[in-house]
Amino acid sequence: MTEERLIATTTINAPANVIFDVLADPRAHAGIDGTGWVRESRDGQRLTGPGQIFRMAMYHDNHPDKHYEMANRVVAYDPPTTIAWEPGQEVSKGALGVDAGNAGDNGNDIVFGGWIWRYDLTPLEPSKTEVRLTYDWSAVPREGRFLDFPPFPSEHLDNSLSNLAALAARTATI
Repeated sequence: MTEERLIATTTINAPANVIFDVLADPRAHAGIDGTGWVRESRDGQRLTGPGQIFRMAMYHDNHPDKHYEMANRVVAYDPPTTIAWEPGQEVSKGALGVDAGNAGDNGNDIVFGGWIWRYDLTPLEPSKTEVRLTYDWSAVPREGRFLDFPPFPSEHLDNSLSNLAALAARTATI
């Protein structure tokens, strides 16, 4: 772990394209998540490129609303080697005195917090891939750090990679 980033790496017995396809399907993200916070895809659409916004239903006991939604923007998309997204939330236009410049579905702004989930896939053999998962909060402004980073134990990344390996293995045999 570096000061503002967690990194976990594992080897998955599946081709990189299969693993990438699992990651590019937000409907699979609840099965990958190791915390239990991610619920389901609100859009049901596969990820197709940088700039795409996809929404996820979330739940956390310590969130003021318990149930909430994250609007994620794809920031890296290079099949089958790299995929990353930046979580954000919709706020009323002009709320918090910011103009995020990203309109949500209902015309509200989407404010991105500055943290990124990134997966880098390196084929080792035709059916074996090294997967590196990075949770990077280095771009979170100091004044925007209303919670401690990371907001979960570092084991979450290892759990997520184990879950991803199981999903990729099932997908590879279909």
